[in-house]
Order: sequence, then C-alpha cells, then structure tokens
Amino acid sequence: MTSLDVLFIGGSGIISAASVRLAVAKGHRVTVLNRGTSTTRELPEEVEHLTADATDADAVAAAVGDREFDVVAQFRAFTPDHVEADLRTFAGRTGQYVFISSASAYQKPPARLPITESTPLHNPFWQYSRNKIACEDLLVRASRQDDVPITIVRPSHTYDHTLIPTTGQWTDVARMRAGKPVVVHGDGTSLWTLTHTDDFAVGFVGLLGHPAAVGDTFTITGDHAPTWDQIYTWLGRAAGVEPELVHVASKSIARAIPSVGDGLVGDKAHSVVFDCAKLRALVPEFGTTIRYDQAAHDQIAWYDADPSRQQVDAELDAGFDRLVEWADSLGEVPAG
Repeated sequence: MTSLDVLFIGGSGIISAASVRLAVAKGHRVTVLNRGTSTTRELPEEVEHLTADATDADAVAAAVGDREFDVVAQFRAFTPDHVEADLRTFAGRTGQYVFISSASAYQKPPARLPITESTPLHNPFWQYSRNKIACEDLLVRASRQDDVPITIVRPSHTYDHTLIPTTGQWTDVARMRAGKPVVVHGDGTSLWTLTHTDDFAVGFVGLLGHPAAVGDTFTITGDHAPTWDQIYTWLGRAAGVEPELVHVASKSIARAIPSVGDGLVGDKAHSVVFDCAKLRALVPEFGTTIRYDQAAHDQIAWYDADPSRQQVDAELDAGFDRLVEWADSLGEVPAG
C-alpha cells in the first residue's frame, strides 16, 4: 500500500478522530489542522498538528503555507463560501479533495428505501442539509469544469463513546435513572441507521488515494438500523434501568422545543436505510462490526467514569416534562 500525505481539516471530532487513527495505523503521514483545544479524543503521537480555526479560510491558508498533500479531507466546511475558499487554497496542491457532506441531504421524506447515491438531494426542512447540498453542487461544477479531483462522502448518524444518539443525550439518561419518562418521537417504530465511528473509518480511509473514488460520491453508513424504541431501550438498560417511553409526534416536539426541531423533522423523523454497495465495491472490508446495543454500554461507562461529563440540559429537561404532561392529557402541544 502506498503511503499518503493526508491533511485532515478537523481531525479531532466524533467522525474524524477514528479515521485519523486508522490512517496512521495504515502507514499514512497524517497532518491535522484544528484549533488544538479538544482533549476528548487522543490522537496518535505520529500526527503532525497545525493550529488554526478550521472555519477561518485565511487562517487555514496561513497555517498550510505552500505545502502540498496527496489528500485533503475537509470535515469542517458547512457552507459554499468555505468550500470555495478551499478550492482556492488547495488548487493544484492535492490529488484528492474529500468533502464530508451529510446523508441528511438525501430526499426527505425518502420516496423509497434503501437510500443510494442516486437518491435525489432535497431537504426542505433543514438549512444545514441545504447548505451541504449547495457545497456539493459547487464541487461537482469544479470537477466538471476545472477537473478538480473531488470525492464526496455522505455519513449519516455516526457516533462514538461520547455521543449518545437520542434527542436528549445525557439528559435522557438522567431522566431514565430518575424514574422519569423519556420522549421518543413518532411511534418509536421508524428505522434509524447508526454507524460507529470505527466502522465509518474503515470505509473513509479506504477511499483515500483510491483512483476510482476521485470524481465520485459515496454514502458511508453501516447496515445497523434499529427502531428508535430499541435505541432508547438499549440505552436505558445500559444505564441499569428499564425506561418508560412516551411517544410524541415529531412536529409537536419541534414546536415545543425548537432547538431540536430542524434535525428532528428534517432527518430523524423519517426511516432511513442505506445501500452502501458502491462503497463496498472499492472497500470490500467495510461493514458493521459494532452495534448500538453493544456500544451503549461503552457510552454509559465513559460518562460514569467522570461525573463532570454528566451535564443535564435544564431547558431541554423542562421541555420534556411539558411534552410528557401534554401527552398524558392528550392536549394540544403549544409552541414552547
């Protein structure tokens, strides 16, 4: 295997850190560019660090200088102007620019399952997703008009030991342990694909430097798609309790707690199941090795190891209380 010079813009986050570790393990020379403030996820000592705000185009350009890389992996771009700045900074200086988009960009609600790379990109509910689509459109034009060597990847809900996938995250666990009901959107039976970051890393790193990946787009998700009731139940059991689940319509939750509304109505409210055959054709070792019924125990253990991590969102908790009360009374859920 050829050793590559790889720049990760980001590199210490939930999705990227595992990919950094695997890239180093496979013998690649890895440079990470970020603010250098995260201490949650340790990176290998072989990693070179460049310090800059990854969302500041001028700071990125200054930190990189005139260096060239075989691969630039952009985990921290969320708007087209940021991607456009990258195209200026790295023009002629990388053999592959990998943009991390989002599977939330796929058509919502999906017209059919499973979702594949040919599923239309259309999300009228969530601005985040529309921004990612606009970034992709910019890159596709650059690829076609200027032969820019792009690869676009679309992860869905990727998690590690720190990211509890439920709406309330640790607040949900605290409610469960306190004997309080937890709010589950819809009727709890919709399917939701969860991908552990270690599994994502296998697919992602396998695409780095792969000539057949240049100019193409890939979904990177596992095939583990439990129901939301299962997800909440597994989390509760890992925390040592049998949770009481209260089901509330997604739009009602969004109206009562606007802070979670866009991601809920624009993504999690819909069943999502993906076909990653296109990725596996290039990276046959990719697959699901970690299921959430296993990983939930690792998450609870991490939070329990340091009580300072167990932060309850008081506003969210109060919102859940209101929703439970309204659900019990079968009353209309007013705006929060």
